[in-house]
Amino acid sequence: MSRLLEAFGTPQRALEASVADREQVGLPRSVATALDQPHDAITADIEWLDAAANRHLITREDPRYPPRLREIPNPPPVLFALGDPEVLSLPQIAIVGSRSPTPQGAEHAFGFGRSLAARGLTVTSGLALGVDGQAHRGALAAGGLTVAVCGTGLDRVYPAAHRDLAHAIAEEGVLLSEWPPGTPPKAEHFPRRNRIISGLSLGVLVVEAATESGSLITARDAMEQNREVFAIPGSIHNVLARGCHRLIREGATLVETAEDVLAPLSGQLNWTPGAATPAPEPSPSPDGYDADYQQLLAALGDAPASLDQLVDRTGLTVEAVSSMLLVLELDGVIAPSSGGLFMRLSSAH
Repeated sequence: MSRLLEAFGTPQRALEASVADREQVGLPRSVATALDQPHDAITADIEWLDAAANRHLITREDPRYPPRLREIPNPPPVLFALGDPEVLSLPQIAIVGSRSPTPQGAEHAFGFGRSLAARGLTVTSGLALGVDGQAHRGALAAGGLTVAVCGTGLDRVYPAAHRDLAHAIAEEGVLLSEWPPGTPPKAEHFPRRNRIISGLSLGVLVVEAATESGSLITARDAMEQNREVFAIPGSIHNVLARGCHRLIREGATLVETAEDVLAPLSGQLNWTPGAATPAPEPSPSPDGYDADYQQLLAALGDAPASLDQLVDRTGLTVEAVSSMLLVLELDGVIAPSSGGLFMRLSSAH
């Protein structure tokens, strides 16, 4: 794919080229000939792209291709985008971490996502459960922009639990993948996705990570790409803090506030973070919700609870509780926890 695009500029020109021209750029004759045959996968890709105005195919020669991503080793030859591709050229900060964070880790991810988005940075992550999802939600709660780099084709959402979140991101940012529509989740795709997350960004903030985790792969990619790396310290008894502690020992910037992230990046920005953007509003109090929401929050209490438990405690339908939980997540009042549970965030008390 890379060789064809370097030689012909666009997929369309590569398909229109003669077999001899394709061979001249180094393709085996069998491959050069096969491109003249009808191909179901190519047809399916074109049909997906043509089905909606917010679906895009971006090659490295396209002016919409993110300039920072073009600089990394082995940049993706093409990107599929769902949403607004112009977001990809804005200054971005990646936030990554554990898929099963502690309640404090989930709160940190949401809070930093919201605060950094409110100060004008686009928040980039991988749409995974845990820290990734919370970072995206924080950015959306601030009315900011967010980019989700996916390890599947954009015609499916993985994990399925983030379907509503993915739709919200497509409305207020962009979903991105180097994989064509129809590509299922595969283990080997996610480490490859990580280089894109870091490559798009000015820096990578690691919230919680074990010593062997995908988040540390993203941090290593960031170091190799000459990006800033930030890490939030934690308790010495928290195994999910050990990856962050290792990064700090290796030279990552220790982070306690959003300003700890913004200060090292200020020289790469042509604006002052936060100068034209108000700080994020605090999470809404329960008094701001109607009776059903107040009943749900009372049922949740101070301990994590499952969807079924909340339905039993409130007497509301599964559909109503699910919808209300999503609103409360986006408002920063609750967060998903491990095991399919939901918890109140301390800032909402």
